[in-house]
Amino acid sequence: MKKVTIPAIVAKKREGQPVTMLTAYDATFARLVDEAGVDIILVGDSLGMVVQGHENTLGVTLDDMIYHTRAVVRGRRHAHVVADLPFMSYQVSPEQAMQSAGRLLAEGGAESVKLEGGAELAPTVRRLVQAGIPVMGHIGLTPQSLHTLGGFVVQGKTDADAQRLLESARQLEEAGCYAIVLESIPAVVAEAISQALTIPTIGIGAGAGCDGQVLVIYDILGLDPDFKPKFVKRFAKLGEVAREAAARFVQEVRDGEFPERKHSFKSKQLSAPPRLAPDDDEEDAEVVSLYSHPI
Repeated sequence: MKKVTIPAIVAKKREGQPVTMLTAYDATFARLVDEAGVDIILVGDSLGMVVQGHENTLGVTLDDMIYHTRAVVRGRRHAHVVADLPFMSYQVSPEQAMQSAGRLLAEGGAESVKLEGGAELAPTVRRLVQAGIPVMGHIGLTPQSLHTLGGFVVQGKTDADAQRLLESARQLEEAGCYAIVLESIPAVVAEAISQALTIPTIGIGAGAGCDGQVLVIYDILGLDPDFKPKFVKRFAKLGEVAREAAARFVQEVRDGEFPERKHSFKSKQLSAPPRLAPDDDEEDAEVVSLYSHPI
């Protein structure tokens, strides 16, 4: 499997091949989705909700994003890695955006950055691209603007809003974005935007007319059974599996069924179990280190 590059992603639109993108926030999930053949791994600021437990993404810091991006990069081999610029790490000025994006690439190992916003961010996008930092756009429902938008609500439902989204998409493309995420937009609007652009659109809750699709890995695996947005399809129900496995562990430990003999280590070099010297702290520490297991 070849390394997925930005030219290869852009070429998929010309060739009529859908772009696939999933989120990952650590090396383990990055390895799994990479082996599954996904084109792009998004280290999303959605980690604030699905990993950190916040109600929204606003509390995620640039240091958080660098940490998780670094972990994801270590776990993948082929997929392209794009990382979100978190709230207030790029809105102040193009110079601030340059510094933040530069850290995500240099320290986190990201290969491109994603930022939320429309035509107003075209100058920032242009500045980043001119500096050699690839940018993915994001319009429609932009979670970092949830207070302005009135919550997580569908965008582009009126003629005026739909036209505004189309114009933003065009300006972001002209500024140099290599792809644009369309989130929570009526399918007919998303399809019109996709047809108007030469770069790929990647939809989430935006219908089948986009050039690709993205979902949060925790959502497609069903890790939170209570989270059931309309646009998500559960491809597994691992939340139930994980809960059942944890419950079995708890019960077997309490019943003395785990660990069994086969889960224990043996040593032919020991003639008898060591005896701990009650008042010898150094000997205690040595014996404990012999039998302890890292967790």
